[in-house]
Amino acid sequence: MGYPTKVQLIRRKHSQQWYVNFPAQLAQAMDFQAGEVVEWQVENRSLLALIRPQAPDSALKKKPRGSSPNSNDSASSAGRPSVRRGPRSEAKSKS
Repeated sequence: MGYPTKVQLIRRKHSQQWYVNFPAQLAQAMDFQAGEVVEWQVENRSLLALIRPQAPDSALKKKPRGSSPNSNDSASSAGRPSVRRGPRSEAKSKS
């Protein structure tokens, strides 16, 4: 989902300044902090990237394998294809 935003220009006697504001919802979703330093990178004339050198870690960051209590048997089954057992395999094994 995009957030349409207008580019604003402030003209002064000896200078001009351009502004692009972040919608509050976007700033909150990105966990921006007041005074945070960011860097603009021009990819091309239609794509401007915002680089966050000090971005906070993701709350959804994946945990390393082996951190769950049920992961003890994962090493013994590594490299082997999983076998799915279901009603059909039970019916075949009975005959």
